[in-house]
Amino acid sequence: MVVGMQRDIRSTKLYRDARQFCSDVRQPGTGQISDALQVHASPDGRHVVFAATIADRAEEEPSTRIASTDLATGTTRILTSGPGLDRLPRFSPDGQTVAFVSDRGTGSGFQLVLCDREGTAVREAVAVEGSIEQLQWSPDGTRILLNVVVTETEVPGTESWLPSIDSDGDDRHRRSCWIYEVASAALRPVAAKDCNTWEASWCGRDTLAVVASAGSGEGHWYSASLRVLDTRTGKYRTLYRPADQLGTPIVSPAGRCIAIVEGLCSDRGPVVGDLRFIDLSCGTCRKADTHGVDISYVQWYSDQHLLLLGSRGLQTVVGLYDAASDGFSEIWSSYDIAVTRPGVCALETPGDCVLVTESFTQAPELTVVRGGQIRPVTSFDVGYAEATRMLEGVERVTWSAADGLEIQGWLLRPRGSPPFPLILDVHGGPVGHWKPAYLIRRMLHVPLLLSHGFAVFLPNPRGSSGRGQEFAHRVMGDLGGADALDLLSGLDALIERGLVDPGRIGINGTSYGGFMAAWLITQSSRFAAAVAVSPHTNQLTATLLSNIPQFMARLVADELGNTRGRYFERSPVLHAARAETPILNICGARDLCTPAEEALQFHTALRQYGAESVLVTYPQEGHGIRRLPAMLDCATRIAAWFIDHIPEESIHGD
Repeated sequence: MVVGMQRDIRSTKLYRDARQFCSDVRQPGTGQISDALQVHASPDGRHVVFAATIADRAEEEPSTRIASTDLATGTTRILTSGPGLDRLPRFSPDGQTVAFVSDRGTGSGFQLVLCDREGTAVREAVAVEGSIEQLQWSPDGTRILLNVVVTETEVPGTESWLPSIDSDGDDRHRRSCWIYEVASAALRPVAAKDCNTWEASWCGRDTLAVVASAGSGEGHWYSASLRVLDTRTGKYRTLYRPADQLGTPIVSPAGRCIAIVEGLCSDRGPVVGDLRFIDLSCGTCRKADTHGVDISYVQWYSDQHLLLLGSRGLQTVVGLYDAASDGFSEIWSSYDIAVTRPGVCALETPGDCVLVTESFTQAPELTVVRGGQIRPVTSFDVGYAEATRMLEGVERVTWSAADGLEIQGWLLRPRGSPPFPLILDVHGGPVGHWKPAYLIRRMLHVPLLLSHGFAVFLPNPRGSSGRGQEFAHRVMGDLGGADALDLLSGLDALIERGLVDPGRIGINGTSYGGFMAAWLITQSSRFAAAVAVSPHTNQLTATLLSNIPQFMARLVADELGNTRGRYFERSPVLHAARAETPILNICGARDLCTPAEEALQFHTALRQYGAESVLVTYPQEGHGIRRLPAMLDCATRIAAWFIDHIPEESIHGD
């Protein structure tokens, strides 16, 4: 097959299989909904709106439309039409209007659009300068808070030879708050100096609670603080400076305190960690006891009760927190199905909520929890169950690391009898977390591997989320140390059980997972093949070239000038002479987080030492290969690399 050596692989059977899987799961051209995100409930709890995924063609990115579901009957209607993407639907406090954002097919950014709850009377608001990333109605429904990013673009008519400039005052990705007055359709910015707002929430009529930093570069997010911002004057006061990162600030209905999540994060996005309450008057902070659940989502029911979503090990947990008594009660939990953020929304009664659940074998499903009982409302399975029949079973696995620490993960088993050839798939982060997931999103290579008889091992080594902040912090300063041993001990545990053929093991990963794939083939000869997607292979250049140097420096926890330290010690490129495993290096030319040069360096170093290495670069992709058709191509190459390089029979014999 040797698919990895061909530039255009669309005529290969494996690519056609990947394309067919996408078609089976999404049923392109039929108008059917195959996924649901960003769910939001009406004030009366009778309906929800959400961003619905609808595919037009198998090899193109699906569109998203705003849809509405009646929670009593499951009847679902599409409220908006194309072109483009519609996202972030939010009911107004009176339930009569739905606000959302749309790029309307222009690709130039998301703008505010409003319609009535029936999807008629659609009107576009005055356009903001930039793209809207977040919206929130004011409690009285008269205004809408918008968080907007402005990205510097090439101005038409400028000379092509003009240089780009980077400096300490770099302001190419500014984020700021805007306020839209619904009655007058007036739009105004909140002019706040040195206040780049990553997230914002209403905090009274004329004030906002914001997670903000002075600088606007991506790396400044890691040191952002919680501030209270006056929308009239642009002045702010800093309320809380965290040790780690902050996310999901939400102010209590009476405006007395802010609930916020603080946790160690690798990437901007969902912050998973500890729930904290910040007093608005004096800034005092207290940590809530959530019974070992790492929190990822918070929503107030009232001044007393909050809805919480999080993970406890391999469990997804929905809980109710009583702020008056500091008590946590578990409403619902599951090992078998998961909720991906933002797939949860509170209903009118404390503890009741709407969830979008999914798993390795279950397509997204809209469910309701009332009185602690979960009830399915409607499924968005248009072919997923049938398409994943090659997955024989899913097993939760635990094992003891070299130092005795318990490590957890998942084993996806193909049809047939063990011992299986196996692919160790390492998640990104390192502060990431494997949970039961809808395979069509970013794991398209997995069904291809399963269909060819490979088992897939998804471990959560130290540094992963879901096990508390102490567990997450264990990887900091020890990149490629005990975390790597966690992975190898997991393989040993599966081999001892007779589930895995020790002579037919491969390793794959993206970002931190890509680093680990590159790192482990320089430290161990047990892998028959490897794939590293968007890796960081030289910790020195990764820190200096990344758009998040602050996090990279903290992860390595050493001085740049220490030539005997971890920057050099834990860089796969400097150990390339020891690598014997054939490796496929994959990167995106537009990757700012782990630049394409990282994969190129490792590839070049390996070839100098005579190792087998192939480099694949996608010209329009960034960090991770995320968009169709590149994602189809990438998944095919990953599967083909392992099929081609892992022997059909064990090298150890029967």
